[in-house]
Amino acid sequence: MNPDQQQNYWENKPVAEASTDTADQAEQTPSQQVQSVPDVPVNWTASEYVHPDKNGLWYVLFVVIVLGLIASDIFLLKSYTFSVLVVVMAISLVVYIRRPPREVQYTLSAKQGLYIGEKLYNLADFKSFGLIRDGEHHSIMLIPLKRFATGVSVYFPEEAGERIVDILGGILPMENLKLDMIDIVVRKLRL
Repeated sequence: MNPDQQQNYWENKPVAEASTDTADQAEQTPSQQVQSVPDVPVNWTASEYVHPDKNGLWYVLFVVIVLGLIASDIFLLKSYTFSVLVVVMAISLVVYIRRPPREVQYTLSAKQGLYIGEKLYNLADFKSFGLIRDGEHHSIMLIPLKRFATGVSVYFPEEAGERIVDILGGILPMENLKLDMIDIVVRKLRL
């Protein structure tokens, strides 16, 4: 099959045909699993993170909290290094949240892995993946094999979601994921 025929075959393939038996998949090595998935890469562009809008009230509350921490240091702790630390952290946080997210080019291929910009993540380094829906944003979280390695979270447009899940599902098992408490707090604070 030439690449155009592979593309048409993959797009028109029914979902029942695209899924593999998990018992057979568990017995296969990762390289055998990759060979069973058609290698039609998926390309998309998305924001590197969700950038929530902050109004004037958010900044006023932020300044009140920073001044409250400094006042408690001056009157209770009497450790001026804590005040300096609070000021440095506040400035760093404001600089970070005012920076707009970059648009990043993503490419997912069953044989090569996941490219985020120029960096390649090999899918054999991950044990599973999961989908997270955060309001109108969709993301995939890749769970690493190594205990202390960080997971990889990737936002994607809804129209590319089915093809992305088909490729990842042919290689990695899918887990049900939801936002943990820290993620919920960060989103509530609009950081």
